Amino acid sequence: MQRLLALLFALALSVSLAASQAAAQQSAISADPPIDHAHPATMESVQIPSHGALLNGLVYIAAGAGPHPVALLLHGFPGNERNLDLAQTLRRVGWDVVYFNYRGAWGTPGEFSFAHCIEDAQAAIAWVREPAVATRLRANPSQLVLMGHSMGGFVANEVAARTPGIKAVVTMSAANMGMEAIRQVPPQARNIAVTKVAEHLAKEGMAPLAGCTPESLAKELAANLTQWDFPTLAPKLTKTPYLILTSDDGLAPSNDAFAAALKSSGNTQVATKHFTTDHSYSDQRIALQRTILDWLAKL
Repeated sequence: MQRLLALLFALALSVSLAASQAAAQQSAISADPPIDHAHPATMESVQIPSHGALLNGLVYIAAGAGPHPVALLLHGFPGNERNLDLAQTLRRVGWDVVYFNYRGAWGTPGEFSFAHCIEDAQAAIAWVREPAVATRLRANPSQLVLMGHSMGGFVANEVAARTPGIKAVVTMSAANMGMEAIRQVPPQARNIAVTKVAEHLAKEGMAPLAGCTPESLAKELAANLTQWDFPTLAPKLTKTPYLILTSDDGLAPSNDAFAAALKSSGNTQVATKHFTTDHSYSDQRIALQRTILDWLAKL
């Protein structure tokens, strides 16, 4: 009887602690945490080395001695929506958040390409894992989560598939960058599909990007079809927890297919949610953050 009572007490305590943690997570959306004068929340401007260039970036450092879990926030193409409101909320709940601009994007030196985006994200991970950097940022790089929006979701998937030690991945309307349009046509019609992808990239906006053209980027995608297409990645991601978020932007089917591929490959930690909103989640920003915080609390 005493053992049963002890088990019931432990269960009740666990539920109570989980409820308190969830409440604290949600309050971070609308309330500031207590000020820690010894280790205050702050923001640091950084330049992250990557293949001979320095990536312009920011680190949102959480209050407290830490070490804090780390979110690497990956922006899309060309990066108009940066999700920095999410970065602020994550910092309030105790996460460090690293944000950067890829080579050739938004003033970072170098030439923009999708391969460079993948390499730059890997370089940012290697940088935050350096002991001196982690200590300065009060960061725990062994608890590193990738969070990518649109093309950033594409980058997050690619990097998670080839980088050991990623704790989890959150994608928001991950874009397969026109891979379906190229894959679904016969080889003799591929040039037409590549031209259509280039036209779409041009409409997205090339002004913030350097060293590339819509045509060069579309050809790069076609050349890497067999290794970058979402379905090819699932067998490499069987142990990585995933939160796949979608919206009414036309990208949900490819994300749903990727979620199904992950599950078919044996990944038992795949969560999905659809939002009735646009590509930037413009009128669902609070709901977006609540969903991500709830999921992170269960990791």
